Amino acid sequence: MSAQGTPMVAGKTTTSRGTPKGAWTVTFLLFLFMLVNFADKIVVGLAGVPIMADLKLSPEQFGLLGSSFFFLFSISAIVVGFIVNKVPTRWVLLTLAVVWALAQFPMVGTVSFTTLLICRIVLGAGEGPAFSVAAHAIYKWFPDEKRTLPTAILSQGSAFGVILAVPALNWVIVNHSWHYAFGALGVVGLIWVCAWLALGKEGPLEDTHTLAATETKIPYLQLLTSRTFVGCVAATFGAYWALSLGLTWFTPFIIKGLGFSQSQAGWISTLPWVFGATIVILTGWISQLMMARGSTTRVARGVLGSVPLMVGGLILAAMPYVQGAGLQLALLVVGTGLCGAIYVVCPPMLGEFTPSSQRGAILAIYGALYTLSGIIAPAVMGTVIQRAGSMLDGYMTGFTINAVIMVGSGLLGLALLWPNSEKARLTRAAAPQAAALKGAVSPT
Repeated sequence: MSAQGTPMVAGKTTTSRGTPKGAWTVTFLLFLFMLVNFADKIVVGLAGVPIMADLKLSPEQFGLLGSSFFFLFSISAIVVGFIVNKVPTRWVLLTLAVVWALAQFPMVGTVSFTTLLICRIVLGAGEGPAFSVAAHAIYKWFPDEKRTLPTAILSQGSAFGVILAVPALNWVIVNHSWHYAFGALGVVGLIWVCAWLALGKEGPLEDTHTLAATETKIPYLQLLTSRTFVGCVAATFGAYWALSLGLTWFTPFIIKGLGFSQSQAGWISTLPWVFGATIVILTGWISQLMMARGSTTRVARGVLGSVPLMVGGLILAAMPYVQGAGLQLALLVVGTGLCGAIYVVCPPMLGEFTPSSQRGAILAIYGALYTLSGIIAPAVMGTVIQRAGSMLDGYMTGFTINAVIMVGSGLLGLALLWPNSEKARLTRAAAPQAAALKGAVSPT
């Protein structure tokens, strides 16, 4: 049986349940939720050059600012992950969005580096649980074999958050001030809050309280040490290293490293996300098609997500050895964009073998662990740049480090991602413990 109580045959889940009315409306709202989420993330990197100039920041300080967003990211993700095991996701999502909006408004006026740092830490705490809670919410609307495409659409929110927001925010930065870019994001966040209050609903396929009381549990230690969970964390860690560098350092790189202007940076900064969006949608569609044709989830999810990560790392590793800003930019865009495949397949893989009443926590812990690379990567890049012989050499060294991490993470994912057999193995392992516990509490 699958984690949702539906039969599994040869790694492929079958179910008679359809998609409830309203599922795609909620999916679209959560797509917008992730759009706002990533617009909030990208604004510091987009405004990086004027922020460093106005606040007189060194590369190391700006790297610290990029990393500060992730200081409480993982902790809040884990805490909220356990909360959504028992509390309806509708209200948790609403609370997170309110925090995001309010954290933006202090930057509208004159701010110090310390104020900006604190606001980014608070914003990170609010955004840490975002994707895992949104995925958990969507999975209450779709049965297992129909989850890959909605997950891809949810992930697309991040790409469109950059594709749509970057030109608009860059226009505000160039024509007004980077301070007003933060204010605009606060207003957009409050608009989403109003839309969610009006249209957001809890999915009908799973009842939180009923599942918590009746569903057979698997010990968290076994779930967290399963090879597929470890593989998901390892693979996505490398992908998120690239993403966090893109959020913080991509725009400064194309301005300071490649010589483009701030105005040109507005549209150039969307290129990795446009390519990444294509990869995400293709991965979701191909994965669901492969499963419909009988492929195991080991192949349709595990292999399909890991191989592009390795290929992307190899492409990124070639950057220092080619000449010309255009070719270097193309390798960076393609290499990092291929990482998007892993985000589509890992949450559904974890959902395959995790009991529904424990899924919110497992998705949150997964997110908390792989996003630790967001703390490390921007700071490492800042330190490498500051200590390099030239700024361009520093960037190239930082991207080479990223390439090695991507290839290693992809290899680990390829070796460890076996979701099609994980449920049966975990159930067998948990059965003796459950029997022993039952015997220990039974009256004699």
